[in-house]
Amino acid sequence: MKLSDTLQEKKKKILSVWIARTLDTYESSAFFKQSRDHIANPVGSNIRDGLAGILELLLNGSKPEDYFPFLEKVIRIRAVQQFTPSQAIVPFLELKWVIRQVLSEDKNTQSLVPELPDLDCEIDQIALAAFDMYSLCREQLYMVRIKELKSGSYILTDSPCVSALLRERKKQKDPDKLN
Repeated sequence: MKLSDTLQEKKKKILSVWIARTLDTYESSAFFKQSRDHIANPVGSNIRDGLAGILELLLNGSKPEDYFPFLEKVIRIRAVQQFTPSQAIVPFLELKWVIRQVLSEDKNTQSLVPELPDLDCEIDQIALAAFDMYSLCREQLYMVRIKELKSGSYILTDSPCVSALLRERKKQKDPDKLN
């Protein structure tokens, strides 16, 4: 049995485990896993689409530049959230573990695990491209933030609304009352 044929056969299982492990990195992972609506759940939808596209390209031996639109779907989301660079990139590296797990579960495919180093190298290249993209996204966010600070517009976007300020003052005066 050839590795490429086996990976195509097991693609659905690999993808479902990979998506589940990636969505588990979020605090609201249950919602992201359950809701498939791209309007109500853009995070889950973009991650599913991005990872599915990456896996499809990987299994078809595509060129590195073909990965960028799918990497962008995942990385742009992770760059604006409170993930460290390593936390943002780890789903791509975990793909190696997921593939090994799926192949090891089946006696017929266990013998293919030693053939994975070439695929591992391709996955590492994807992770490095994701890191570059993450760095670029973070740089763009910081540049926007600097512009906000220079223009003074942060006062409008970072200030709480008046009603929230009044509630906070009321809590400070009478901590036993919540409203």
